[in-house]
Amino acid sequence: MEGEPDPEPEEFLELARAAGAEVLALESAKRRQPDRRTFLGSGRAEALRDQVKALEADLVIFDQDLSPAQERNLEALVQARVLSRTGLILDIFAQRARTHEGKLQVELAQLEHLSTRLVRGWTHLDRQKGGIGMRGAGETQLELDQRMVRTRIGQVKRRLADVRAQRAQSRRARQRRRVPSVALVGYTNSGKSTLFNALAEASVLAADQLFATLDPTLRRLAIPGLGPAVLADTVGFVRRLPHRLVEAFKATLEEVSEADVLLLVIDIADPGWEDKRAEVLAVLEELDASRVPRIEIHNKIDLTEDRAPRAHSRLEAPPTVRVSAAAQLGFDLIYDALATELGKALGGSIRGRGTLPPEAGRLRAELHQKGWVEEEVFDSEGQISLELRLPRDALERLTAEGLRFDPA
Repeated sequence: MEGEPDPEPEEFLELARAAGAEVLALESAKRRQPDRRTFLGSGRAEALRDQVKALEADLVIFDQDLSPAQERNLEALVQARVLSRTGLILDIFAQRARTHEGKLQVELAQLEHLSTRLVRGWTHLDRQKGGIGMRGAGETQLELDQRMVRTRIGQVKRRLADVRAQRAQSRRARQRRRVPSVALVGYTNSGKSTLFNALAEASVLAADQLFATLDPTLRRLAIPGLGPAVLADTVGFVRRLPHRLVEAFKATLEEVSEADVLLLVIDIADPGWEDKRAEVLAVLEELDASRVPRIEIHNKIDLTEDRAPRAHSRLEAPPTVRVSAAAQLGFDLIYDALATELGKALGGSIRGRGTLPPEAGRLRAELHQKGWVEEEVFDSEGQISLELRLPRDALERLTAEGLRFDPA
């Protein structure tokens, strides 16, 4: 494995293991600029060939992106398959996709990556191109391959457009019911899925490996004092997440940009957490989601010296909550922060006393179901008095349906 010195070689190793590779050796090299033919330079490339032969390795992974010519020249030299960082991540995504949507998104990313590989893939037959009457099989095959890839890319994009339309329809339905949405984001292996499972009582795969969760998952979340919300778990990010993967997964990641609040999960026990947080924020910027209000969840406090759950909110920064998803410490602080931030996102909440007639059973059930009732009293005639905390934007509809409300 070669490339520029990696500040976090362990992540590169974890990526290789996540793809199912058995790591035999890790090498690093530094050059002012990559060699045009072999990326490494002739001397380092020959040393790599000897090492591959000695280890009897059949795969060399670069933690960099290589040109098609560099890949081809290296494979010919070392007599083993050569894979770039983007190819490695695409392979992991292909293994992890489970739903129809996830498989479509991975296929799109793979096809777009392949389309760049075809540009020079047949240059060894360029000499057969000689003008009219001299078009050789190489050019014909290249044209056929490019056309097939373009056609399939168009088909997959149309299917993903249908998925995007369905998601937009579901979001509009939630917005009409004014069900707020919360999206979990974070660096891969930060504990997002463990937190998701604990909050939503779900059973998403939570494993100590990169990209354990690929397909998005939506679950209902009951927030005390606010009511129901939709909680979305999303794919984790890594350093230098390939741009075409971000593009391919935009249908899924729209759940992030359209959320009312983001929960940014950070592995606070990781010494490099600040750099990884910066990587996530960069991807959020690319998704046009940096404007979405967020709460930073400093997870895995059970692995740190300071194991006390805490929450604090500063005017100049997002609210922060210290928790342990695995030990389920500090969840009450998460709910409090969510109620506050979602209240702001929904136009704020208002407290007061409400009154319902005996026949308003359906409306009473809705108020309880959404967690807006703090206290309830029945009088002798069956009239219902309630202490309520309501979203401001729901008040007009509720009063139109029969609620009499006096603000506190």
